[in-house]
Amino acid sequence: MKRHAGAVLSSIKIDKTADRKIAIQLYMALRDLLLTGALTPGDRLPATRTLAQEIGVSRTTVIDAVDRLISEGLLEARVGAGTYVGEALNARLAPKPLREASDVAAVVPRLSHAARHAIPDLAPRTRLPHRSEAFVTALPAPDAFPMAQWAKLSARHWRKDRDHITGYGEPFGYMRLRRAIARQLNASRGIRCNPEQIFITNGAQRAFSLVGGMLVNPGEPIWFENPGAIGARNAFVAVGANPVSVAVDEEGLSVEDGLAKAPHFRLAFVTPSHQQPLGHVMSLPRRLALLKAANDADAIIVEDDYDGEFYYGDQPPPTLKSIDTHGRVIYVGTFSKSLFPALRLGFVLVPEGLIESFEQVCLTWLSGVPTVTQAIVAEFMDEGMFATHIRTMRQLYKHRHDTLMAAAASLAGDINLQPTSSGFHAIGLLSSRLEEGKIVDGAAAHGITAAPLTRYAVAPISQRGIVLGFGSCAQDEIRKGIDVLKTILPDCSAS
Repeated sequence: MKRHAGAVLSSIKIDKTADRKIAIQLYMALRDLLLTGALTPGDRLPATRTLAQEIGVSRTTVIDAVDRLISEGLLEARVGAGTYVGEALNARLAPKPLREASDVAAVVPRLSHAARHAIPDLAPRTRLPHRSEAFVTALPAPDAFPMAQWAKLSARHWRKDRDHITGYGEPFGYMRLRRAIARQLNASRGIRCNPEQIFITNGAQRAFSLVGGMLVNPGEPIWFENPGAIGARNAFVAVGANPVSVAVDEEGLSVEDGLAKAPHFRLAFVTPSHQQPLGHVMSLPRRLALLKAANDADAIIVEDDYDGEFYYGDQPPPTLKSIDTHGRVIYVGTFSKSLFPALRLGFVLVPEGLIESFEQVCLTWLSGVPTVTQAIVAEFMDEGMFATHIRTMRQLYKHRHDTLMAAAASLAGDINLQPTSSGFHAIGLLSSRLEEGKIVDGAAAHGITAAPLTRYAVAPISQRGIVLGFGSCAQDEIRKGIDVLKTILPDCSAS
């Protein structure tokens, strides 16, 4: 195998008109790169012939400079392997602060309205961990993914022609994937649609930004569930929308509350199949009331079906899109939960009346998702692997849900865990004596993640609770996590 050519040292500049010898200039430039951390121990330098060509000097000059640095211990020559930055350099480098002082005045640029309002003051500003442990939310089970099948499909597609692999993706999405999604939605979610209605995006967040940018003018009110999906909220805030917090109860978003606060709303964002984060399924009367309100206000509804594939009953919860008769619902889906988040692959299903507008905007704004990623997912679906995987994961998540419910029974009275019929997180409502923040901090001290319910609040809420994910952790980890919560509860009383 041909060896890597080494670091590119194009920052080295040689002044052939200067009084200082070229060999000294090169030595000083290389030494400066080493001592400032631009090159680190173990980095390979380019061959002396290559370096000489790149900076326009003789090879003898390069050899002299390199030999001098080898004698100082900053570089080391390995027979048959080349020249590398020596491990001795670590002793010569002073520890650096995370942020170095600068002579330039620290000017704080003025932030946009969207940036200043991206996160409500009442929400924590730390990112939740995204690793497999109790009780991380929004993470599917990595241990159960059919990686061997995925690897075979990937290898097959990476061997295809270079245009397929390296070119810009199709702006509307890879047609084979659009067809596969349309078939899947029809068969499993009861949504009749054409592939032309589906546009592939870099994840659901990008879909929300795309919809908001197209359909909402700055300052226009949009209904948003409270508590709700903060990431989606921020995507709409970024395009200038004015989110109006609408209460959520056991039947889903309260249309009555929304009409009282903003009767002339432009858009409503809902998670009707599995409310994020409370887990409620929106009732049929509430769905019909929401559709009527949107029709009366000439508004659009964005339905986020982020984990609708994973239901535990005989029938999946219905989608709002499946009963939309006036083209008011835009349906957004993602493969982050059904496959894995690193794909960054989502899609938006638009009413037929918006197809042409979305095509024009996608042609103008978007460069498309990498074709090879879409092609692998499309084949995964067409070959039946996706359906098999979903069935397997439903059973797995059902077992983990039941394990969590059984273990959490010992917390009853302090933390009352609410059963859920789909997805892979559940809500534990707290008794009045417990403080949400203390439970979160106490759990974190033991390596357990318990997301506070207030994290999802876009306006103050009276409920207090913790959100417990069970998708990515094994049953033994779930039981151990509950044991940790039981241990810390005595120290979590409200002051």
